[in-house]
Order: sequence, then C-alpha cells, then structure tokens
Amino acid sequence: MTVETFTETSVEPAVRGFLEGRPSQSCDSLILTHGAGGNAQMPLLVQLAESFAGAGFTVLRANLPFRQLRPSGPPRAGEAARDRAGLKNAVRAVENLGPGRIFLGGQSYGGRQASMLCAEEKVAAGLLLLSYPLHPPGRSDRPRTQHFPELATPVLFVHGTRDAFGSIEEIEAARRLIPAKTRLFPVEGAGHDLGFKGKARPQDFARAVVEQWVEFLA
Repeated sequence: MTVETFTETSVEPAVRGFLEGRPSQSCDSLILTHGAGGNAQMPLLVQLAESFAGAGFTVLRANLPFRQLRPSGPPRAGEAARDRAGLKNAVRAVENLGPGRIFLGGQSYGGRQASMLCAEEKVAAGLLLLSYPLHPPGRSDRPRTQHFPELATPVLFVHGTRDAFGSIEEIEAARRLIPAKTRLFPVEGAGHDLGFKGKARPQDFARAVVEQWVEFLA
C-alpha cells in the first residue's frame, strides 16, 4: 500500500502526517492521531492505517500541532484548543480529497481531543476512540466526560481490560452519557498501549478493529 507524506500549510495550524490508500469518488476517509507521548508513526497507528487502507479507506495519520512543534514530550498546558483546531484543519484538508464520509479518531489524548472537537461541532461521521483516557490513573474522581452529553457522533471505543486510565466498567458507564450510538470493543489483557508496548504486536488486532468498525457503522 502506498504511503505518502502529507502537508497542508495554507492553514494555521498546519496539517502534517502520512496519507495511506488511494482517494476515490466512493472512498471513505479516516483521520487518526496519537497520544500525548506518541506521534503519527507510532506502531499502533501504522498497523491500523495499513488495515483500514487495505479495507478501502483513505487514512491520514496526523501529527497534532503540539507534536509538530516538539519531537518529544507531552502537550503543554493551554495547547489543547490549538490541537483541536489542527484536527479540524485535517478534516477540511481530507474533504478536498473526495466526497466520501470522513471519520476521526485517535489514541488516548488524540482521541480525547477528537471527541471534544466533535462535541463542539459535528465534523465527522464517526469517532474511533482508542484507549480513551477516562481519568488520570488512580483518580476516578476526575472524569474526562464533561463533553460526552454533547456528542451526536457515533463512537466506537477500543479499550484494554487492564487500562489504568479507565476500567471496562467505567467505560460502559461513560458510554451511557453519550446520546449517539456507541459500542465498546474490549481488548483482553491489554493496558493503555493496547498491547503495542516494546516489540510486542498483538496478532490480528488491527483487522479485528476494522471489522468492528465496519459492522458498527453498517
């Protein structure tokens, strides 16, 4: 599958990442982004992009604006709004590639910003939230669900059963706050990294996510 470097610098924040698949008149698109410690080349996103592109999607793995500024380290206080603006610009850039539906998602922090953007404005036809950071580890009293009642976008959660940022039971309860259609795909035995820690690569993980996604949106 062809992978191309993608840039759109006519907007601020700029859109930068990697485009996979071949845009066509009937092709749906998926924009994926990373967590606070990752980037668009993290193995989780690469494997998912390959599988979604193989299923006929155009996939943009996008670096959030904070990562474009710094090659490592987490986002700083006050950068979240700019990161959401960058995601919105990515949606607009992908719209220019063809008329198909556009889906948005990401891992951890990236997924949270994608969901907050969709709560502010329905810019996508569906959300793929990988390891949603429901609360800081050990701080269930600080839920990150304030925007969930405003989400009118269908959401598929992909969540490890050992994720310290939220248990399966907590994700199930959080889903009920969302008025749109939702589904949870639990990944048995996985933590916040969904099994992509070090050199480990869960077998058939990406293919299973694609199958869940296609079935969910059918």
